[in-house]
Amino acid sequence: MISEQVGTGRRLGRFRAALSASPPLWWAMLYFFSLLCGYYVLRPVRDAMGASSDAAAVFPRGLIALGERLGIEVGAFTLQLLFTATFIAMVLLQPLYGALVSRFPRRVFLPAVYLVFIACLLGFWWAFDSGIPGRGAVFFVWVAVFNLFAVTVFWSFMADVFDNANAKQFYGYIGAGGTIGALVGPAITRFLVEPVGVANLLLVSAGFIGICLLCIIKLRPWALARERSHGGGTDGRAMGGSILAGLRLVWERPLLRALAMLMFFGVGVGTLLYNEQAAIVRAAFDTAEERAAFYSMLDWAINGLTIAIQLLLTRFLLQRYGIAPLLLLPAFAIILGFAALSASPLPMLVAIVQIVTRASEFSLAKPARETLYTRVDREERYKAKAVIDTAVYRGGDLTFVWVHKALATLGSSMVFLAGLGIALGMTYGAWRVVRAERTLPEDPGRRQASTGSGKASAAT
Repeated sequence: MISEQVGTGRRLGRFRAALSASPPLWWAMLYFFSLLCGYYVLRPVRDAMGASSDAAAVFPRGLIALGERLGIEVGAFTLQLLFTATFIAMVLLQPLYGALVSRFPRRVFLPAVYLVFIACLLGFWWAFDSGIPGRGAVFFVWVAVFNLFAVTVFWSFMADVFDNANAKQFYGYIGAGGTIGALVGPAITRFLVEPVGVANLLLVSAGFIGICLLCIIKLRPWALARERSHGGGTDGRAMGGSILAGLRLVWERPLLRALAMLMFFGVGVGTLLYNEQAAIVRAAFDTAEERAAFYSMLDWAINGLTIAIQLLLTRFLLQRYGIAPLLLLPAFAIILGFAALSASPLPMLVAIVQIVTRASEFSLAKPARETLYTRVDREERYKAKAVIDTAVYRGGDLTFVWVHKALATLGSSMVFLAGLGIALGMTYGAWRVVRAERTLPEDPGRRQASTGSGKASAAT
């Protein structure tokens, strides 16, 4: 008992020392807390839309009428249609994001992204308050886009603020700040959804995104200071380059290809679980409020486990052993989970594997992947990362949501048996990332800066 108290005291002491030694850590934690809190206020509402058995509450009347003329029940393909629309939206937005990153400096495009999100939330507040048909489908797609782009931009910016050594030391704490936000968000939804209604929850989320804007402004001096120390200029100028450079980089660089493979199959694992879970929720709960409450409880369990791992294991494993255990341990756990589900696909076991899968992704795999982006250049950090985190991610969603639809006719056991093969693909991708990571320099920015000063001296 005494040794446990001593260990806890040491961990708290290290955390306090990290906060005092690194002022940007405070703002980074507040930023991620506010971002995930705002998102998790919305997530249960989005998931309730995806699990709805009422097509009229999700899709526009015109689409439902078209389905009736073709003899297709639109409600039977709710998730498939929503995921397909999400993928199309991601593909269309990639060139726009690439142009924004290429042509505008960070001080312009980062606030612009979040201001657009706030404006959209205000628009959805009006749509939900007015009861406009088809709002559910548009909202589902938008929340999926918001989640990926907002979080991708966050971690890209963190790679500008912190170097690799800082990332190994601080990313676990930053992730824990986000996880606390992910715990608070569902609680807000659970306790406010019935008294204030769905529409007013969107205003709460918009308030948290506004705090993110403040954090970006406060963190900008440290990002610029790191850029100056690496010879990257002094004014945070636009990085230039092609708006489609991200696609080229993912194709050319072994590490980025491996990360794309890991992302694709990792999404496949989550998508199969998500679809099975949606079927269970659709059968168990009648109203959107009941479904939103269930999803918020599930998010509580996931995020509670996540924060425990982040505070107790993530920093230790990352500093002592590097990224290998953080990528491979979740992969092996998912293989075991899917093997158990293929033998006995009980609803409670599905929920448990879902909790383990998402908690291990948030607490171990994601921090490990994000530290890698501190060791690559800015085009890879912003453009290639955006391709992997958005287009590849939603491409995996699109692929496996239709795979699930085909497999579901054969029963849950076949779904999870196929999922076992997908989990093996994810494990292979993780192994490829670990191998490719060994070829990266510890701090490429400093190496480029010293090379640049050497050339300048020679020229002088």
